[in-house]
Amino acid sequence: MAQYRGPRRISKEIWGWWFFDWASQPYHTLLVTFVFGPFFAFAATQHFLDAGLDTEAAKAQAQAMWSGCLSAIGLAIGLSAPFLGALADANGHRMRWMAVFSLACTIGAAGLWYTAPDGSNLWFAMASFGVGFIAVEFAAIFTNSQLPGLASREKVGEISGSGFAFGYLGGVIALFIALLLFVEQGNGKTIIGLDPVFDLEPASKEGTRAIGPFVAIWFAVFMVPYFMWVRDSPREGAKPVSFSQAILNVGKTIKGLRGRKSLTSYLGASMLYRDALNGIYGFGGVYAGLVLGWDITQIGIFGVIAAISSALLSWLGGRADRRFGPKPVILMSIVALCLVCLTIICMSRQQLFGFALPPESMLPDVIFFACGIVIGGFGGALQAASRTLMVRHTTTETATEAFGLYGLTGRATAFLAPALITLVTIITENARIGLTPVLALFLLSLLLLRWVDAAGDQA
Repeated sequence: MAQYRGPRRISKEIWGWWFFDWASQPYHTLLVTFVFGPFFAFAATQHFLDAGLDTEAAKAQAQAMWSGCLSAIGLAIGLSAPFLGALADANGHRMRWMAVFSLACTIGAAGLWYTAPDGSNLWFAMASFGVGFIAVEFAAIFTNSQLPGLASREKVGEISGSGFAFGYLGGVIALFIALLLFVEQGNGKTIIGLDPVFDLEPASKEGTRAIGPFVAIWFAVFMVPYFMWVRDSPREGAKPVSFSQAILNVGKTIKGLRGRKSLTSYLGASMLYRDALNGIYGFGGVYAGLVLGWDITQIGIFGVIAAISSALLSWLGGRADRRFGPKPVILMSIVALCLVCLTIICMSRQQLFGFALPPESMLPDVIFFACGIVIGGFGGALQAASRTLMVRHTTTETATEAFGLYGLTGRATAFLAPALITLVTIITENARIGLTPVLALFLLSLLLLRWVDAAGDQA
């Protein structure tokens, strides 16, 4: 990573680095959470209804299938990430890896066009989604590892927060475009009363399915500034390292954790709360569709509100990070998200915290919109501050391996939240109660954060 060479150079490089967040955020916003995720749940529910299940059982099976998909993806990422990071640290050429991941992300997203609305090819849809999601997560590990080389330790928090804010702004704009021009409502029109563009057929959900290719094109176009402005030269004197040697290097790094209480505690805590956060992101839209009965357009509007709050609070979180440090931002964010989880678990269309609601009550909708603001805002601040606190536990020379290890702890158990959600959902046959494990993971992470040094360690 190029070092500081004056305001003009670093400013341009930072902008290029930020453009990865801008390019990749729609994959999370449109595909994981607010459009494709709920669409997949609707298609899977229809498939299980056609197979003879009753409505609640079909919804539970649809949520279980989606959570199983996310579990498999998380396991694949977690088992691979640190070894790829070790290879990149030793051999350099991180940009070559980024090119490969970018191509895979584009192909995976584009393939979602072929998802059948009746759920007849759910396995293909999950595979295509998985290829793109794994690629974008690998790319994020590599771009995160470039953060220490962008600025001084005191400034990386603000840069990280601003990057997330910039990314969420891109997500908002992409979601606006999707709702205005592509995603059809029940009447076949988009939210502003237009037919889906390019003569897309509403009856076969072509407007919604086109979101996959739209995200692919968005990613490909906006990765151009990243590749133009970010430079990552190979390390001087570096010798080629085999994959087996990379495995040994990762093993040494893991053994070295024994003497680093702060880093070990932080990796454990972040493993739990990032898993919980991904659970909220992965099932928020599904919950709105299955529990509250929202259609994809309503979920999309909810996504716009959540993404705007994400952009604002990520930026504010970055400023708070620079002033107070990342740990207080992380603690405040987790507490807020715990309260949201408790509210969601205790709310349905019929009741709120055990109190019955009239059938026509809009209170659940209003409360869930408010929850979306909190999830988006504090979720963004949490991710940005987490990236900064990891920087405080590594060095520029070992950043990719360190963030690969960060990716391992964040993804090796990424199957945990979806798997627990799957288990609880199947046992209770209730999509709402199925989200209970997310709250437990957040609470456990708060306990582990007690042993994390706010100043970090860079041993």
